Amino acid sequence: MGTGIIGTGVSGLYAAQLGLQTTEHNIANANTPGYTRQRTIQTSTSGLLTGAGFLGQGTQVATIERVYSRFLTEQVVGSQSSASELDSYYAQVRQIDNLLADPKAGLSPALQDFFDGVAQLAANPADLPSRQAMISTAQALSARYRALGDQLAQMNDGINGEIRASVADINSYAEQIASLNEQIGLAQAASGQPANDLLDSRDQLILELNKVIRAKTTSNSDGSVNVFIGSGQQLVVGSQAVGLATISSPADPSRLVVALKSVAGTQEMPEKLLNGGALGGLLAFRSESLDRASRDLGRNAASLALTFNAQSALGQDLFGRSLLSPAGFTPELFSVPAPAVIANANNPAGSPPVSATFVTPPFSGNFYTDLGKSDYRLTSDGNNATLTRLSDDKQWSGANLAAVNSALSADPQGFTLAPADPADPAPPAGASYLIQPTRDTARNLSVNPVLAADPRLIPAAGPIRTAAAANNTGAATISAASVGQGYTAAVQTLSAQPPTPISIEYQAGNLLGFPAGVGVSIDGHAPQPIAAPTDTVAYTSGATITIVGSAPPSGVSFSIAGLPNNGDKFSIDLNPAAVADGRNALALGQLQIQDTMSGKTASFQEAYAQLVSETGSKTRQLQVTSDAQQAILAQAQSSRESLSGVNLDEEAANLIRYQQAYQAAAKAMQIGASLFDTILQIAAG
Repeated sequence: MGTGIIGTGVSGLYAAQLGLQTTEHNIANANTPGYTRQRTIQTSTSGLLTGAGFLGQGTQVATIERVYSRFLTEQVVGSQSSASELDSYYAQVRQIDNLLADPKAGLSPALQDFFDGVAQLAANPADLPSRQAMISTAQALSARYRALGDQLAQMNDGINGEIRASVADINSYAEQIASLNEQIGLAQAASGQPANDLLDSRDQLILELNKVIRAKTTSNSDGSVNVFIGSGQQLVVGSQAVGLATISSPADPSRLVVALKSVAGTQEMPEKLLNGGALGGLLAFRSESLDRASRDLGRNAASLALTFNAQSALGQDLFGRSLLSPAGFTPELFSVPAPAVIANANNPAGSPPVSATFVTPPFSGNFYTDLGKSDYRLTSDGNNATLTRLSDDKQWSGANLAAVNSALSADPQGFTLAPADPADPAPPAGASYLIQPTRDTARNLSVNPVLAADPRLIPAAGPIRTAAAANNTGAATISAASVGQGYTAAVQTLSAQPPTPISIEYQAGNLLGFPAGVGVSIDGHAPQPIAAPTDTVAYTSGATITIVGSAPPSGVSFSIAGLPNNGDKFSIDLNPAAVADGRNALALGQLQIQDTMSGKTASFQEAYAQLVSETGSKTRQLQVTSDAQQAILAQAQSSRESLSGVNLDEEAANLIRYQQAYQAAAKAMQIGASLFDTILQIAAG
């Protein structure tokens, strides 16, 4: 009887001791990240059959288990991955928002100052200080474009650095998880019991991994786990870590991408598969916001420079030089870098270089550009070349680059392609080229040093002048002439001396005297062909008359208004020595308020304001979404902690409970020992 009492007491004493130690372990780790509360699982020892029935033999601790819910843990892990992604994205896009929307450092004030300088020039075209002031504002504007473009480029470099750091963290976590998999497998195989603290450490590493990238796990029979990322790419398999690497993108060496390691080397992973965590946020920010901001800022710079240069070409400088006297005429105020064309590093040997050039802005009342918001990819199957717009996968194809350009002429994108080989064959099969028309335009824009050195070369005047004959008897007047893109094209085909003046005469409700071989358009209608100077055009007071043809004065527009008398004449002539003429400067100033971008849908300021608005909206959206995701994460953590976290009040109560159980078991053993001593004394007496 004494032995049964002592054995039962010992089992209770041992169970209480394990309970006390487990409780103390919980208390000691109350603030340990990832720790899961543990508890002892007691079972009664099988009873001993006696004549009076089964007699209990005490208790035993079957195991010490974690108070763990896989469902709640996965909720925390998933919420953490999404929260880290949004936090990473928001932290980056906020920098662009602050940069572009800054009322002093942004583009808007520099644009306004530049066009104020143009207006000052238009008001004082003969004033050299006004010309120098315009050059200064142009230099300040190009410097602002470069500063903004450089900061966006620096952000891209910073993203590359953070991608490297993130991949290093992922590999470190993968190796630690693989190591713990091995330790857990060995420990559980040797004891047959769960390795609770090792399991907690592994779960915490998986949580930390999900702060960097979204990862999924599956369990193996030996207690190890497999870790997968993306669409099922293995990162950890049992005790083996596969790992990731960073490489320069074959399509764009300036862009760092993530690759999966394998026996054969490294294989680039599509960015759309790398979502979740800080790395997913960085990649999403780069592709969705940083690239777009760089392209849009460059598009704004290119549109401004190209349209300004095109309008400048229709003017005349202070020396009286224009397109009609090309020697020494330098109209381009801005130096615009050509679109970037990057050959893929994996192109077949012998793939020829390809270049691209911006097209001359078309003219419809004013100059405008067709530049879009996308990058492009040129590929070849050996027989045909295909240009793909990456934003929507729209394609233009042809047997060679000339055929692709022909297809682009029907759907202009603002640039054309140029082969290195004059024979223009299609590139070899498998060749690929990334075309970035405007990505780096802003950071490479500059003012033409020739005009910067001599402001007198700014073409502020109009090259054509008009006048009513001094002996006219009627009350009609002729407006100052303006020239459009047709004038530029006509001058470029001119091989002889500049044309003689044109004298237009009014006779009986008609105008005559237009050069033979041209056409005359009234208010934009189809031109009426002129076979001889005696051919007449019906007179409409105030109507815009445009001469259309293949040589000057093609592209010249003017209007005659009022009541002319028969024989009244109006002349159109060159405009030499027009020192005080600021008509072309006025036209340059009008570019500020005209729709010159996106196919005549937005002005420079409107396009930039749209970029600022879109970036601000994205920033605000991410801020709200990030706050909401943080609330979801906090709720998931609270649910997990309510089950698995250490409650110090509860553990204090457990200490008392196990202490009392320990004392009671010890008292039972004492009573058993006393009874055994009594029996021994009786037997001895």
